[in-house]
Amino acid sequence: MQISRLGFYLRHKGFTLIETIVGMVVLAISFSVLTTLIYPVSQQSADQLHQVKAAELAQSVLNEIQNKAFDENSDMAGGRVRCGDAGADDCSTDMGPDTISGVEETRAIFNDVDDYDGLVYAAGEIENSQGVVIDLYLGYSMRITVRNDANYDGSFPNDISTAKLITVTITTPTDFSMSFSTYRANF
Repeated sequence: MQISRLGFYLRHKGFTLIETIVGMVVLAISFSVLTTLIYPVSQQSADQLHQVKAAELAQSVLNEIQNKAFDENSDMAGGRVRCGDAGADDCSTDMGPDTISGVEETRAIFNDVDDYDGLVYAAGEIENSQGVVIDLYLGYSMRITVRNDANYDGSFPNDISTAKLITVTITTPTDFSMSFSTYRANF
């Protein structure tokens, strides 16, 4: 009779409740370690995508600004009359949108580089040059500054008739700020 019991016990081996619980705890710990290793990698890959989109947005805005006249008193057709030249009007010292007949200019009618100074878009409000919100950049914010910088070293103020430093700062949805700068010379 004892032989049959022994055979019965040998044929029905399995895990005990304690062994099963220990196995589940070991799996839970290993999964938590794996997820803490994988999450930063996924975050970094998202950051790269945001940085590329920020660079595209900044390049687009900088191209738009570069295509405007150097100054309110410059020839809008492209260089026959430059502000500050002999016989021409002096360059404007006012940065930011001009006021025409008591109404401040909007981006849709900006006509010179310094009109963009102080232009700020909060997250989810970035518009194209015609005032339409761009859905592609939801969560991004943008700030534009324009400063006179004749000696091209980033120090202000100096000669107002030679060059302007344009800086576009884009903040991604993950709060990573990137600044893009270019110069617009008076020609």
